[in-house]
Amino acid sequence: QVQLVESGGGLVQPGGSLRLSCRASGSILSIFSINAMGWYRQAPGKQRELVATITSGGSTNYADSVKGRFTISRDNAKNTVYLQMSSLKPEDTAVYYCNVRLIWDRTPSYWGQGTQVTVSS
Repeated sequence: QVQLVESGGGLVQPGGSLRLSCRASGSILSIFSINAMGWYRQAPGKQRELVATITSGGSTNYADSVKGRFTISRDNAKNTVYLQMSSLKPEDTAVYYCNVRLIWDRTPSYWGQGTQVTVSS
């Protein structure tokens, strides 16, 4: 019902920057509005964790480990969410997943396929 296309992942050196993008599409978006979008990540051998979220009204939430380094933003007209990542550390290496939640939709949320971010020399 909702398709999420992620882009921007790749290999970057420690201290570098990356900008992730995620665009939501699907006919259901003509019926239900997006309530919130966000980013989660999962490193090898670890559980998936929240990175950052943003509501349609602009309220944001960040994991303590990324505060001051990552910035989440969105373009409501394009149904797109961004994650600007700066001062990247090797510990940030993970698969990053986009997530979207719709108002009034019985489906809790939708997930993208994920994009690999690798921070290494």
